[in-house]
Amino acid sequence: MGLSMIKRLWLITVLMLVPVMGYAADQMKGDKYEGIEIEVNINTASSDELATLLLGVGETKAKQIVAYREVHGEFKHADELQQVKGIGQATVDKNRARIRL
Repeated sequence: MGLSMIKRLWLITVLMLVPVMGYAADQMKGDKYEGIEIEVNINTASSDELATLLLGVGETKAKQIVAYREVHGEFKHADELQQVKGIGQATVDKNRARIRL
């Protein structure tokens, strides 16, 4: 078997594994707290807690939530989170069950 044939077989093997690897990566992307009831008080939580417990909220958005709350006072409704730059309706909706006031 020549080197060219080995390269072809290797390439075919790799191409067959790509969809499987992509599927596994998609499965690992899920919420690491799935199945656990999570509640976070958006009026008292630290930026670290917000970033960890709210879906789609990273450290930057979490810090913006805390800064907004310091300037404007406590949130009276979960939908008020949309006033924070980078937080949209979709983010609020997917976290609605977790948000406490």
